[in-house]
Amino acid sequence: MQTFTANEAKTRFGEFLDRAQREPVGVLKHDRMVGVMVSVQDFEAMRAFYADRLQHRIDASAQAAARAGLTDRVLDQLLADES
Repeated sequence: MQTFTANEAKTRFGEFLDRAQREPVGVLKHDRMVGVMVSVQDFEAMRAFYADRLQHRIDASAQAAARAGLTDRVLDQLLADES
């Protein structure tokens, strides 16, 4: 991964944007990675990946809850219980 210091990224922003279209570009501040710029396509692909992963976890949790007997009625009772 190509890296730029924060100052380089600021002063060479056009080049920074161009490079980010081809590959992720890291931003360093005080010799520490503080950010990464990616293309819109890469960003959307990452969002879709994590949304799909989250949906699978939600589905698995719902199935496990159903197997354990957590029905909508039981859930409503648990949520309504104010004790």
